[in-house]
Amino acid sequence: MTTGAKSALSRDAVLDAAAGLVKRHGPGALTMRGLAAELGTAVTSIYWHVGGREALLDALVERTVADLGEIRPSGRTPERRVVSVALGLRRRLRDRPHLVALVHERGLTERMFLPAQRALVREAHAAGLRGARAAEFVRAVQFQVVGHVLVERNRERAPAQHPGEEELWGAETAGDDPALARALACPPDTEQLFLTAVGALVRSLLSAPGA
Repeated sequence: MTTGAKSALSRDAVLDAAAGLVKRHGPGALTMRGLAAELGTAVTSIYWHVGGREALLDALVERTVADLGEIRPSGRTPERRVVSVALGLRRRLRDRPHLVALVHERGLTERMFLPAQRALVREAHAAGLRGARAAEFVRAVQFQVVGHVLVERNRERAPAQHPGEEELWGAETAGDDPALARALACPPDTEQLFLTAVGALVRSLLSAPGA
């Protein structure tokens, strides 16, 4: 391969294609030959740009960690700004589960969450929370986000349920509350449920005595 051919393929393009393969099929699908085929180039060109597979995985992890650092709060009230950070974190975790798993496997989970934590610290300070109260606030919001994402992923990957929710919920199981039964028989709106839960959590933490 000539120098000109090498330069026609950028490192970013290689990482984009690798991230796409991992996102669609998981880390096991990422081989140098498969990546070269995805890009329509030679395996030697991949090595020239990113090194071997381990170096490529390290670069993907670094990129994922950097991407999680781009969360910026929005909104005019402390509650809305914190909820916006939580939403941004949830969407990024939901959008790239296999890449997040790679970060975890390489022992960089805490570093990955640091930017979101720092954004939450700034909002906690702006709302008047300090010290242990601020730390509790940051961790409570983070755990709410991560826990919700894990439940969502578990529901999505679970086998078909027999009986399902629509069969389990009736007037008897709902305590003679047919409206409740109808609601629980329907699939949940997970984003709305997340907004309800994280909003209630943030309001509670911000309105607690001493906040």
